[in-house]
Amino acid sequence: MSKASFSVLPQYLLPKQAITVFAGKVASARAGRLTAFLIRWFIKRYDVNMDETVNPDIHSYRTFNDFFTRALLPGKRPLAQADFICPVDGSISQLGVIRGDQIFQAKGHNYSTTALVGGDSELAEKFRGGKFATLYLSPKDYHRVHMPCDGRLTRMIYVPGVLFSVNPLTARGIPSLFARNERVICVFESERGPFVLALVGATIVGSIATTWHGVVNPKRPGRVREWRYDSQNLVLRKGDEMGRFQLGSTVVMLFPKNTMQFNSLWTPMRAIRFGEMMAIGTSDNNRDV
Repeated sequence: MSKASFSVLPQYLLPKQAITVFAGKVASARAGRLTAFLIRWFIKRYDVNMDETVNPDIHSYRTFNDFFTRALLPGKRPLAQADFICPVDGSISQLGVIRGDQIFQAKGHNYSTTALVGGDSELAEKFRGGKFATLYLSPKDYHRVHMPCDGRLTRMIYVPGVLFSVNPLTARGIPSLFARNERVICVFESERGPFVLALVGATIVGSIATTWHGVVNPKRPGRVREWRYDSQNLVLRKGDEMGRFQLGSTVVMLFPKNTMQFNSLWTPMRAIRFGEMMAIGTSDNNRDV
């Protein structure tokens, strides 16, 4: 057993669902001074930069969730002139080529695109040999998720699951982590083909919300649910907010083969910011290899 696997053993024993439900109730409670105390402690504990937020007054937030999903001041994240921009603040867990249908999680751990998207093999097949990026949002980060490029929403799939932590240590120690945790799969069409943004939940992630639906998992029904948007022409532009986490987690992105090349500066564990260049689109003379 590896050191990472040994370190995460307690997570198998913890009542993760109960802890998450409790944390969600605390985070959504309007508790006045207690809420302000919790926010102040969190800012100090995780070194949160409040200078770049629209509202730096901690006493004005009605709930901890309101603070956690705080908005940034305009201009704090200028959008790069690139085909694909980074959709979040955080760090790169992993990125690269999807080998067949296998996504690399960490040394010794892969998982399938089919498992990630909730068992839909037809959807997963669209990304065979394509590209993926797994982006981790730590507690101190800005927790809204934005569009990496223009896209028309076609489907949203809620996939129930467990609620392991998604920090780097857990990713190294728990097999198929991102295909086991609760997640919301958002499927878009773009001028370069389909792409997926998978919002992956974790321990104490109270909820996952999208801009077109609101909170997707309020009651955690324990079964796969799907919404179709084919006839609604719901288009989001590059840089638009598309979702948010109420307490931190991970985004996994899938892109088809021969559509993009990642920024050469993007490597695992690198810190990233929303709006920076993520990738360029490939042309007929500049295809993936």
